[in-house]
Amino acid sequence: MLEAVNISHAFDYPLFENIDLKIKAKEKIAIIGKSGSGKSTLLHILSSFLKPNKGKVFYKNEDLYSSKNLINIRRYEFGIIFQFHYLFSTFSALENIQAAALLANKEIDWELLRRLDIDKVINQNIQTLSGGQQQRVSIARVLVKKPKIIFADEPTGNLDKANANEVMQILSEYCKENNASLITVTHDMELASFFDRVYELKDKRLKIWK
Repeated sequence: MLEAVNISHAFDYPLFENIDLKIKAKEKIAIIGKSGSGKSTLLHILSSFLKPNKGKVFYKNEDLYSSKNLINIRRYEFGIIFQFHYLFSTFSALENIQAAALLANKEIDWELLRRLDIDKVINQNIQTLSGGQQQRVSIARVLVKKPKIIFADEPTGNLDKANANEVMQILSEYCKENNASLITVTHDMELASFFDRVYELKDKRLKIWK
């Protein structure tokens, strides 16, 4: 479904070199690594928001960064859970989710909101919610689009262990039910059991960890 071929990238210094990665439908992978190793940068490259200095990313066998359908791919087929929520601060939780649903021509799944434990605060302004609640709103905003690939940058970073496990269970079930893939950057190795494969970004290379 998604393939990175010979990816290298640098800013003021080289982050990583010659990375190859293949992700199949319904596959869940995690990328771990020390702070500054380039995990989030690699995720941004895979999700079409940062063109690599070298190499190519293919989605459904098409060069992603040369695709005439890139805008539609981002809108309808990719879903990105950012480390920082980027929610509309003047909107309610529901309005934030509705905006994503409207853009993707999808209906809101109220059972999903209940499972994410945000149904009771759904009409509150986003600024009145806790960091964990805002994170769950951002996850709902992505899943309501029904994407084929979810890119998640520390999706459980603001959650306690119980809620982190519940969110990962929801993401895993979503992938299974929708033939979708999940690519996650995380520091939490207690969540490793949720992934089919775990990679470590170390010494400018991506190596299999599990």
